[in-house]
Amino acid sequence: MAAAAARVPPVAAARVGLLYDERMCAHATPDGEEHPENPERLRAIWRKLNAEGIASRCVALKAKEAEDKYIASVHSKNHIKLMREISSKKYDSSRNKIARKFNSIYFNKGSSESALLAAGSVIEVAEKVAAGELSSAIALVRPPGHHAEHDKAMGFCLFNNVAVAANYLLNERPDLGIKKILIVDWDVHHGNGTQKMFYNDPRVLFFSVHRFDYGSFYPAQGDASHCFIGEEAGNGYNINVPWEHGRCGDADYIAAWDHVLLPVVEAYDPDIILVSAGFDAALGDPLGGCCITPNGYALLLTKLLGFAQGRIVMALEGGYNLRSIAYSVFACAKVLLGDKFTFNSPEMPPFESTWRVIQAVRNELKTCWPVLSSKLPKNVTLRIGPSPNDLYASSGCESDGEDVNELSGAVSSVNIIQVADDAVSERLSKMKLDEDNHAMKATSSCSTAEQQQHPTDSVGAHNDASVVVSKRISDLSVTWRSVLSRTYVWYSSFGSNMWKPRFMCYIQGGKVEGMSIPCCGSRDTSSPRGTMWKTVPHRLLFGRSSTPCWGTGGVAFLNPEINYNEKSYVFMYKITLEQFNDVLFQENRLVLESSKDGNIEYPDSPLIGSSEMEFMSTNKALHLEPIKDSWYSNVLYLGKEDDLPILSMTCPSSDIERYKSGELPLSPPSKTYAATLIKGLVEGNQLDEAEAASYINVAAARGL
Repeated sequence: MAAAAARVPPVAAARVGLLYDERMCAHATPDGEEHPENPERLRAIWRKLNAEGIASRCVALKAKEAEDKYIASVHSKNHIKLMREISSKKYDSSRNKIARKFNSIYFNKGSSESALLAAGSVIEVAEKVAAGELSSAIALVRPPGHHAEHDKAMGFCLFNNVAVAANYLLNERPDLGIKKILIVDWDVHHGNGTQKMFYNDPRVLFFSVHRFDYGSFYPAQGDASHCFIGEEAGNGYNINVPWEHGRCGDADYIAAWDHVLLPVVEAYDPDIILVSAGFDAALGDPLGGCCITPNGYALLLTKLLGFAQGRIVMALEGGYNLRSIAYSVFACAKVLLGDKFTFNSPEMPPFESTWRVIQAVRNELKTCWPVLSSKLPKNVTLRIGPSPNDLYASSGCESDGEDVNELSGAVSSVNIIQVADDAVSERLSKMKLDEDNHAMKATSSCSTAEQQQHPTDSVGAHNDASVVVSKRISDLSVTWRSVLSRTYVWYSSFGSNMWKPRFMCYIQGGKVEGMSIPCCGSRDTSSPRGTMWKTVPHRLLFGRSSTPCWGTGGVAFLNPEINYNEKSYVFMYKITLEQFNDVLFQENRLVLESSKDGNIEYPDSPLIGSSEMEFMSTNKALHLEPIKDSWYSNVLYLGKEDDLPILSMTCPSSDIERYKSGELPLSPPSKTYAATLIKGLVEGNQLDEAEAASYINVAAARGL
């Protein structure tokens, strides 16, 4: 590992290729709607590189369209045909309708040419670098590519540009001697398309570092987990480093490089490196919520230059803050040109979760890569994860601009930007950007790009009974616990909490069989004052693809909409409203444990107080704006029992639409999670074991 980290890159030659073509700016929203993936992304980078004299120091390359036979190495014929023809008159009347069938895709009359040029451009630069005509190259292309799968466009991506180029080098130009390719995907989102295309192929080592958030961050697919390492001959050649939350910055990514990527690359010894260079993990990006500085990207790239004789191709992927993407590409271009820069160690050390993720990745891969069997350094300074307030407080719209304004002075001399821990507002974005929602009017003063992160969060977006209340939690009373400890409610559970021992973990702490991590419990550890069973007219479903507690598999949700043709079992606990808030905090991962003193840090304000109770009694549901991106952010009012309100917690109606569209996965529960539900139903004398298993299996198998 020390050898890998210490490898000195060769002196970079001046022949760095730079490809930019205005024709790729023709791909835009059909009616001029604002969208984060827009033509100005390329133009902003190009202006910066010209203004700083970078473009004139590079070898200008021309874009050319990819031939179908090369794209066909990774995409189906039907997909290629549709993408090639979607901009033609033939589709003028149906283009928008077809776009809505995909996840986060738009088309216009310039989309086909732009997509073909993007794929062809990455082939062009990769070929020249592989042939030795260039030492390295940057392809400024759009639309991006790493989400595009074999037979579908998704996530702003039409063709998988990097995958097409990799296959071209391996299969079409064996004379160039490229037998092993490293693809590094540092976009904040998982490169799901690229992973699937090379999952069995040892000729490609795919490395993706991305936000995962336990399966909730876009593209919200379980195979972004560290457990997915490749199959058959490709076993060990797929590496995922999945961050548990946002705000990861330079120190976190450097740790992933030094303790995972570089040791493996040293052993793999690639012939060329293709970088899926998304810059949406950059400081100030409205979709990523992470904090990499331009110099952070420069250092990550510098570390890669020590391999493959410095033959690196950078292909643009995401990145939606124009200033941060321009300065980040500028910093990387200076590295490829051989300019010297200084990198001061970040003031903020890696997160504890970063160290935990790195250890999990190494454990998963150590049989494939023995170099990862060594122990990680001890006594490393770490910081705890983002505080509860960072995770769920309403984020302002002005902070990013202030943070990114620091870039102009910092990068001109290529010096590290020092950022205080509270300098960047957290963005817990799931990147829901379906075209249906682009026309919806946002109610805040945030930028349009930020509004589009959560286009269905406006009042009554999908369900008249589910109303969003926008309230900063910090505005609520700090004396809430003593007040709410005197108010009782019925908490109604339809999931694993139907089994009382499991529910008591949320009250008294600990864990039961099948749980991989314990609960911290409530401040009030008193047992429920009563219990009872009931059925409710809501649809039971199993969504998401993995959880930190139960592993791979879906978990239970109720469709918030009432449907009298449905019947779901719920087990009700009579608890205080204080306890209900503590359960709600834990279900949404808002409680932290300090690594230094072991103390539990709860949010200092409730999510449900007396005013919210009054609101729900009239409106029947409350979508909690401060935690609107959490899985259980919707509290349902299910009537009364013994004159006490019945409350349940589930996903918002907007998530149901995402399940229907396929943006969020519907997944059967894990065996341990299902067994817990069965125990609850059987021990509660509602169903026998066979009936309970059938109840769960039917709910998991039915589509929406």
